[in-house]
Amino acid sequence: MDILKKIEQHRETEERLKWEGTFADYLELLKERPWVAQTAHSRIYNMIKDAGIEEVDGLRKYNFFSNQLFGLEEALERLVEEYFHPSAKRLDVRKRILLLMGPVSGGKSTLVTMLKRGLEAYSHTDRGSVFAIKGCPMHEDPLHLIPHHLRDDFYAEYGVRIEGNLSPLNLMRLEKEYGGRIEDVIVERIFFSEDRRTGIGTFSPSDPKSQDIADLTGSIDFSTIAEFGSESDPRAYRFDGELNKANRGMMEFQEMLKCDEKFLWHLLSLTQEGNFKAGRFALISADELIVAHTNETEYRSFISNKKNEALHSRIIVMPIPYNLRVSEEEHIYEKMIHESDVSDVHIAPHTLRVAAMFTILTRLKDPKRPDIDLIKKMRLYDGEMVEGYNSIDVEELQREYQDEGMSGIDPRYVINRISSTIIRKEIASINALDVLRSLKDGLDQHPSISNEDRERYMNFISLARKEYDEIAKKEVQKAFVYSYEESAKTLMDNYLDNVEAYCNKSKLRDPLTGEEMSADEKLMRSIEEQIGISENAKKAFREEILIRISAYARKGKRFDYNSHERLREAIQKKLFADLKDVVKITTSTKTPDENQLKKINNVVARLIDEHGYNSTSANELLRYVGSLLNR
Repeated sequence: MDILKKIEQHRETEERLKWEGTFADYLELLKERPWVAQTAHSRIYNMIKDAGIEEVDGLRKYNFFSNQLFGLEEALERLVEEYFHPSAKRLDVRKRILLLMGPVSGGKSTLVTMLKRGLEAYSHTDRGSVFAIKGCPMHEDPLHLIPHHLRDDFYAEYGVRIEGNLSPLNLMRLEKEYGGRIEDVIVERIFFSEDRRTGIGTFSPSDPKSQDIADLTGSIDFSTIAEFGSESDPRAYRFDGELNKANRGMMEFQEMLKCDEKFLWHLLSLTQEGNFKAGRFALISADELIVAHTNETEYRSFISNKKNEALHSRIIVMPIPYNLRVSEEEHIYEKMIHESDVSDVHIAPHTLRVAAMFTILTRLKDPKRPDIDLIKKMRLYDGEMVEGYNSIDVEELQREYQDEGMSGIDPRYVINRISSTIIRKEIASINALDVLRSLKDGLDQHPSISNEDRERYMNFISLARKEYDEIAKKEVQKAFVYSYEESAKTLMDNYLDNVEAYCNKSKLRDPLTGEEMSADEKLMRSIEEQIGISENAKKAFREEILIRISAYARKGKRFDYNSHERLREAIQKKLFADLKDVVKITTSTKTPDENQLKKINNVVARLIDEHGYNSTSANELLRYVGSLLNR
């Protein structure tokens, strides 16, 4: 389908969604779909909830955020369950300004943008539909037309609570245009749009000397004041401030804590009472989420100022820390690269993971437990299995520091360094070493890193490099061992025969001489030691293998090389250790003979076909591993 056809379809869809009728028609609609009268906070909560919620490891994962925000499950659960959910139930927490506090590039602006874009899309759905008095610049809730003394009766009949008063403009329109006949007032369906300033507003402070409060609350319309003759006539007033335009939806208050105090006082009555003062009018009702974002330093400075005490109790602070999981950080980089113009550059496998390891190490605080170092902590946080530790240890580590993740290297710095590497190398392939080198070079140019931190970060680059060395060796090991697959299977069968003899306390028969012999303890231990099976744990490990073989046999399956992941890893490592000299000679020789060349080509082909490398990165990896083995 071509783009013009899609534009036409979009236009037809928009037309179908439109609705217009009298207030009496709207009340009929309300009986069928009571949710159309929900509050702004309730609409936002339902928007998040309707996108789907999953329980993952005891944490709620909200699908609404899952494509853009990574590794912030705890913070997002706190935000939704401690702010949006109770606010949707009209609890007192909705009478607070939501302040997202966190380090730079931590996802605060992304979160706010997602809420805005989400509301725009949600208002086009049946569950998110919004209706307003037609012709009202503040898209006022039609239910404000119901007189106060009838609102209890209305609640008894419709089950909907009404908050707020009819605005001065609509009060006048009701008298002059409709002769006081509430049921005749025209109501229309509206669609939130930041571009059209419908239900979504953004306020950004500028120079306090030149910025006017009218930016928030609207101003006198000088083109009509001569016609209507009074500043207190609502027809001579422009209800086009951000607070007016954000009514029924949300307003983002950028750099709120840097703002002049006179702007903040308007937020006091709006959050607490749901109204604000504008011009020479009675208080104007508004139903909107006010969300602001700031960093920790600005917030500390704000609360230390006694003049701001009244605002402290009107603000609910939600910390949005950096992500602390390597795999999620990797997703962040993948997303940022995908959105850039360098997405066609080949990035060798594990490159982004190694960069993520460095970044996460800068954000973690040293564990208080002497048996856990930063690398172990990093692995545990990422959900890896670390022998001797479990989820209780992870929870204990997370409780050690309340502010973990509020400092460290931000994702933008890493992406800038990756971009720099791509531009400088002028080739279509980069690897982990290129990126680590670039990260190291960039530390000297980073303006906000102290000398002490720079030294720590240099150490983290070394740790990330060591992790990469192990990954690289393992990668080549897997590719090489594949070329010796028969040897791996033979070694596996040999090990299983010996395990069976050991567990059943029976003898093995020598295939050449036919003599009986005991299980080969030396062979079994040489394999088990590869994956850290201790002398005390060997019996349990062997018995577990035997139970697994029996279970396979009962189901009519054959226990083979791929049936037990840890055993396969042990076999690979053992074989790789035995082949180390072959690998060393093959990868480091300047002039390989025909046999060596064949092996190299097989391994390179394997790395390309099975592991995601290209020709350049596969050959670079082989050369690097060769140099590691020769040290």
